Amino acid sequence: MPHRLALLGVLAALSLLVAPSAPAVTSAQCDAQVNDTPSKLIPCIQTDDLWAHMQAFQAIADANPGPDGHPSRNSGEPGYKASADYVASVMKAAGYDVTLQKYKFLYYAFTGIPAFSEVSPAAHNYVLNNDWGPGQSTGVANAQLQPAGGIVLPPTPTSTSTSGCTSGDFTGFAAGRIALIQRGGCNFGVKIQNAQAAGASGVIIFNEGNPGRTDLLVGSIVDAAGTPFVPTIPVAFTTFAIGQDLFNQYQQGPAPTMNISVQAIVDPNRDDWNVIAESKGGDKNHVVVVDAHLDAIYGAGMLDNASGSATILDIAQMMKNVNPLNKLRFIWFGGEELGILGSAYYVNNLSSNELSHIGYDLDADVTATPNYIIGVLDPAAPDFFGGQVTNTFPNRVYKASTIARDQAVTYFNSIGKNHEFLSPTGTDAISFNQVGVPASGLLTGQDCCKSQHEVDLFGGFLGNYEGNIPSFDGGCVDNAFLWCDNLSNNDPQVLTFMSKAFASMVVQMAFDTKVMSASNSVVYKKKLPIASDVGRHPSK
Repeated sequence: MPHRLALLGVLAALSLLVAPSAPAVTSAQCDAQVNDTPSKLIPCIQTDDLWAHMQAFQAIADANPGPDGHPSRNSGEPGYKASADYVASVMKAAGYDVTLQKYKFLYYAFTGIPAFSEVSPAAHNYVLNNDWGPGQSTGVANAQLQPAGGIVLPPTPTSTSTSGCTSGDFTGFAAGRIALIQRGGCNFGVKIQNAQAAGASGVIIFNEGNPGRTDLLVGSIVDAAGTPFVPTIPVAFTTFAIGQDLFNQYQQGPAPTMNISVQAIVDPNRDDWNVIAESKGGDKNHVVVVDAHLDAIYGAGMLDNASGSATILDIAQMMKNVNPLNKLRFIWFGGEELGILGSAYYVNNLSSNELSHIGYDLDADVTATPNYIIGVLDPAAPDFFGGQVTNTFPNRVYKASTIARDQAVTYFNSIGKNHEFLSPTGTDAISFNQVGVPASGLLTGQDCCKSQHEVDLFGGFLGNYEGNIPSFDGGCVDNAFLWCDNLSNNDPQVLTFMSKAFASMVVQMAFDTKVMSASNSVVYKKKLPIASDVGRHPSK
């Protein structure tokens, strides 16, 4: 993906920032003083305090296993509610006005280890997370395979397959069989709905085979309108090579008999919460939102995103004595991993008048990656996951978002660190951008793969951002059934310097006089759809 090097030299604004060699201050001093400038606040963001919050989140996960028996802070589970209660108690003790905003969502959780195998004629068990991955579905199928129509083999140089996208692709399909479908042309959920209508007992979706579309891809299951749903037949996603092999076996005969088993709990009306904490001071007509998502995706969720949650929690504590010019609204969102549910719900339930008073959003989404990058959110920048500039927001968003973005750049220059600009896609900041609120924020990367260019910028090594994890294509965060996004998946020193950088942004935005005029006092209002790429997995 394209990157931008950090600016050379030290800007005049650096005089506002604390020097790296500033004398240490004690926790007691930090607790008592008014940390209303970067030079006061930044030294008070300290590793021990940040790590104490991280340990608390890990302890909560350990004490609240999910349906699979592993530590969990996933939305809709006791570990998430305990995390929300912990944040609320800390913020109340610090003197903030705290509310828990409840909403409902479609809950899904695996209850066992899914299985996918060829039973005959060539018995073979496929390796979970390597050969295949389960779609969010439920059921067991043991039947012969039958390809849907529209499969394009060999694949064309660009995507042309529309396999399974129409009911006509299932003409002559034998009810009870498992449908083999190629990726391409429509949402995965549409393919699955067509297969189920034709009587399929299960579905296998294989990658299309064009350049960049050959490896395992576990997609989000949404219908034609982008609404998530859970099929009542099991769904297996697999690689192009495996799909092609199964297709060839069918063509040569006999049709292979396959087994797919996906066991899960489904609750279409599960409770979840956003934690909202406001400063008592500050102009209620000039609000700066400071957010992180509180939920995990597979397990304890310590890197993604206990790290960002700890970052803003510690900053809020250190700013408890500050009387800001702009009201600060700290929010810990739920459901981000499921399609930015919490932030979409929050924004959708603001009146146009309430929305017009929000001048800016600052988002902390992953701040402690061991093999880190330094990503500064910019709505005009490429997507961290896809490397393309694809977002279109109201015009006011782009220029105004540079206010805090440039504050971050200035701070990183002051401590001799490079940066790159990245899109807010996949973060809660995009919920604000989409309704006309400018935003920036920080992230340090997750999963795979760190490029040579990023190694040149930030050090570290090629491969997984999360460290030396035995998976080049993914990490602990977004791979189901690894359960390794624990404290050990975080670097406390990275957490510290990134939290200091974020603190410099928050305290400057707390007193910024340009924020409302730069965003033209937001009046744009539209209802946000549920994100179709749920949990950052493509939906087609």
